[in-house]
Amino acid sequence: MAKSKQESGKDGVAQLSSFDPTPGEGGRPQSYYDEIKQKFADERDLRLNYRPEGTGQFNSNLDGDLSHFGEDTYNRDLKPRETLTDTVDVLFIGGGFSALLTTSQLREIGVENIRIVERGADVGGTWYWNRYPGAACDVVAYDYLPLLDEMDYVPKDRYAKAPEIFEHCQAIAKKYDLYDLAVFQTTVTSTVWDEEEELWNVKTDRGDHMKAKFVICANGPMSKPKLAKINGIERFKGHSFHTSRWDYEYCGADLSNLADKRVAIIGTGATAVQAVPQLAKAAKELYVFQRTPSSIDIRNDWPTDPNWARKLQPGWQAKRRQRTIDGPQMTEKQKEARAAMPAEERLQKQENANIDYMMWIHERINDIVTDKATADSLKPWYMFMCKRPCFHDEYLPSFNQPNVHLVDTHGKGIHEITEKGPVFDGQEFEVDLIIYATGFEVQKTGIYNQIIGKNGQEINDKYKDGIRTLFGIQSAGYPNMFIMAGYQASFQFNITDVLQVQGGRIAACIDYARKNNCSSIDIKPEIEEWWVQEVINHRGKTDRNKDCTPGYYNFEGEDNRRQDGTYNGGFKRYIELIDEMKDKIGDAFVTT
Repeated sequence: MAKSKQESGKDGVAQLSSFDPTPGEGGRPQSYYDEIKQKFADERDLRLNYRPEGTGQFNSNLDGDLSHFGEDTYNRDLKPRETLTDTVDVLFIGGGFSALLTTSQLREIGVENIRIVERGADVGGTWYWNRYPGAACDVVAYDYLPLLDEMDYVPKDRYAKAPEIFEHCQAIAKKYDLYDLAVFQTTVTSTVWDEEEELWNVKTDRGDHMKAKFVICANGPMSKPKLAKINGIERFKGHSFHTSRWDYEYCGADLSNLADKRVAIIGTGATAVQAVPQLAKAAKELYVFQRTPSSIDIRNDWPTDPNWARKLQPGWQAKRRQRTIDGPQMTEKQKEARAAMPAEERLQKQENANIDYMMWIHERINDIVTDKATADSLKPWYMFMCKRPCFHDEYLPSFNQPNVHLVDTHGKGIHEITEKGPVFDGQEFEVDLIIYATGFEVQKTGIYNQIIGKNGQEINDKYKDGIRTLFGIQSAGYPNMFIMAGYQASFQFNITDVLQVQGGRIAACIDYARKNNCSSIDIKPEIEEWWVQEVINHRGKTDRNKDCTPGYYNFEGEDNRRQDGTYNGGFKRYIELIDEMKDKIGDAFVTT
């Protein structure tokens, strides 16, 4: 078995080894790396030619014959309630980590009148919706779960499972009294700024017309399920659902109902990587339809050591978080060597080290998967971090089971579904159940909601000429409104780190408005322009994004403006820039 590229400590810290070793490890010539880079480019171009429509290949408008894909399978009955016409201080659109983290910080500055409006039937956001078998966090739980110190809680395992995370979200909501004003099974349909009242008017699909002084869009970066546009989805006579609306009534709580079922799962991203091993154990036959394989590293999970947990001191999670922010520390000699190295050579070293790692991923597949053709199909041909990396110990072995069949579409994807099942390369696969592991719309502000600010401008009309924000949190023309986990914020694999920082910024802004008796705070256009230029200047020094195989990280290969993405100047610098504005926070605002 190939050795893992992860480094682990007794405190549960695990991170990939730094991609900055000597290039050509093992004496490989540069031509070796150049040939692999060309293979990466060929595989990218193959997929772009098959799907030139980019993000247009997906559909998130799940209505009509597709409406059942968006239904809440966990709470099918709509609980009756009276419509709301009241006014609150702060209204969150969404009840996941964004709302829970920020609420704790708002409570610290004395904000009490807080409402969560949530489409699901409880808090939790992604952990309310994603209850598929095998669901778990893929960031170490001691870092990922928010407010562990505040809740006096230590996760049960190094990688917490979905039920535990959902329960943790519920516990946070109880601690901060969020259930008192919360409304569930409710979708915000419009959020409109009233310039005379200087309040947001919030309407919902339940007939509510609420008002709020401050609105926080806390939908999360991936919350609206999407389907690939496949001819015949609605014609299928068997059962089907999206992974974020898992139908346990059909499958059985332990998936035992699948024992006599032929199951197809379309998609092999992070969700499928966790779900496939469970389906493989339960289904009579499992067909895994793959367009592009994921990179699968070692997960290496373990129960939390009670002795380690018992010795934790107050503030332990904040210290872990700070270590992440600080990043790997180089010696002075290493810094000097790095500074003396020409930029082109440094980039070459990084690329070669990246390729070495991906070839180790290939080696791991060869070690585990017994059928050579299947092993070859599971090998990812792209740079690490072109697509979301995955970590799992059971996914690859699943393909050694006789009831599991990988259908490698070689970048084409599935284009047709008949009454009996998916069709690929002229072969019809007759199945009883089709599961769509096709992901979500990514980081779209509003989701189901029309947001209209000053002068009647809808926010996506403003963004059509390029996204414009300050720190990815506020946008000029939308007073007293904040956005979390959106574009132009810093990107971190552990999103709760970003949400923690953004929640602190939002609380500081609201605190400023309250202390200075401001009816509204809006971003000055020149401050917004400064941040837009910061994002443009730090969108990367290479064309790595364009060189990547299509995926949601690069808008499925679409060309995009440099400002329409994340801030890539580093998480530490993102925090520093926010901190630098704390003492002069009012300088960024137009106030009334």
